[in-house]
Amino acid sequence: MKQAMFWKSLSNQQIQCNLCPHRCVLSKDHLGICGVRKNIDGELFSLNNGYTISRAIDPIEKKPLYHFLPKTRTYSLASVGCNFSCPWCQNHEISQKSDFKNNYGVPISPDKHVSLAQAYHCPSISYTYSEPTVFFEYALEIMKLAKEKNLSNIWVSNGYITPEALQEILPYLDAANIDVKGNEDVYKNYCKGDLESVLKTIETLRKNHVHVEVTTLLIPGVNDSFSQIDELVQTMISRFGTDFIWHVSRFFPNYHMKDKVATSLNSLNHAYEIGKRLGIEQIYLGNVY
Repeated sequence: MKQAMFWKSLSNQQIQCNLCPHRCVLSKDHLGICGVRKNIDGELFSLNNGYTISRAIDPIEKKPLYHFLPKTRTYSLASVGCNFSCPWCQNHEISQKSDFKNNYGVPISPDKHVSLAQAYHCPSISYTYSEPTVFFEYALEIMKLAKEKNLSNIWVSNGYITPEALQEILPYLDAANIDVKGNEDVYKNYCKGDLESVLKTIETLRKNHVHVEVTTLLIPGVNDSFSQIDELVQTMISRFGTDFIWHVSRFFPNYHMKDKVATSLNSLNHAYEIGKRLGIEQIYLGNVY
């Protein structure tokens, strides 16, 4: 456990967490939406700090990143928790507090992660699988050490982070894949977040010369209608121009959406065609095999 960054005291031992745009107000002994930040006697603590729930050596294309250190392997790690509650989550066992059930994983020091990345000849470390924002302190410590060893740092993230927290990692962050899940209604009705905060994150990353690729998971009945795709693409183009990299991924039934069908290849192809028609040059279809 470590005292968390980005919080302030309120009255009556309440505190406000300012790590992500939820800006949770927590009474004593209460957890944030992420399930891993807790008010303990009027101070905010990160419960998952120093704990790793999953790690692996992945092809960098799996993140997916197709235009950053191509054909290399990346050392990937995660702690538990997430600040979204998407009912289709592919990694809910480690991201949703009802499923990880206070199992924070095993303690691994930041320098051990960096040493392992070097031992496996990985030129980068990826903070992935769950949501790196909610293991911010742990990730930041690893990132600083990685930079000292000339390793690149990659976030695979939902992009739901406050501007002040984002500024803290920018000097150490080299690349990111950010989920853009759909229009504002998708964020409101399914994720309990907002699209604008995510778009601002992407804008900030790009302005600060962080390599960014964007992923949209296409889910039947949620965000896959032609009008929704057209609206989302036009929104992204209005903010980033047409020179961004867009991954459109196929959904398979999982978590609270096991009754859904997998995304049809026709839907993926229609999204591809809409993106191309509107001017996006680099579009990739994922989870098709």
